[in-house]
Amino acid sequence: MSTGCQGCQSGEKFELPFSIAFQPIVDMQSHRTYGHEALVRGPKGEGAYSVLSRVTDENRYYFDQQCRVKAISMAASLYPAEENLKLSINFMPNAVYEPRACIRQTLTTAERLNFPRENIIFEFTEDEKMDTEHVLGILATYREIGFGTAIDDFGVGHAGLSLLAKFRPDIVKLDMELIRNIDTDATKRTIVRHTLRMLEELDITPLCEGVETVSELAVLRDLGARLMQGYVFARPTFEMIVAPEFRSLAQA
Repeated sequence: MSTGCQGCQSGEKFELPFSIAFQPIVDMQSHRTYGHEALVRGPKGEGAYSVLSRVTDENRYYFDQQCRVKAISMAASLYPAEENLKLSINFMPNAVYEPRACIRQTLTTAERLNFPRENIIFEFTEDEKMDTEHVLGILATYREIGFGTAIDDFGVGHAGLSLLAKFRPDIVKLDMELIRNIDTDATKRTIVRHTLRMLEELDITPLCEGVETVSELAVLRDLGARLMQGYVFARPTFEMIVAPEFRSLAQA
């Protein structure tokens, strides 16, 4: 087995400084924060595009490693130890050369900071250029190591159902386009209702992202959704975490 990530060893370094914002994921059943998604930002809070637009085929390996380490390091310093919060980190499947080699720095960071590996969730977005077999290998390895796994933007990608037929992640995040205006769109309600039931039968936890209004929240609760994420709870906060104000949503 390789002693390190070959892509990181042979690729270019990512010299542009960046930082992390955190957006809470909430459990509307218990009215508690489930965890946070780590979102890349510029060093002064600039949008993700200011950083991601500088990622190339040559430096993506190094960038992906940096993102993981920075997200875990910041979360370890911000998370109250007693709350056992999850941390969801986006990863680039094409930046993983060999899963076990590429994950070593992540594991070392988590162990050094006493951040439980079972509280780390790696999520990826479906992409038409994605090598499905490569992704399946990554997900299987991460699960074996003890990490959680998630598919992001489910419902608009290219390989969602075929991936579920081959591998069941711990979490599936329903794309915000399915959630937007669900309170006034009967077609979206039907699609989301049946998607939630399907995921329940597959023993996969659904997460509805992009929830922006109390009306959308109310419909999703009626449909049985538990985990949610979106502006109605809190916007991403730069280099800090915030607790959602559930009292203002009590009537949803």
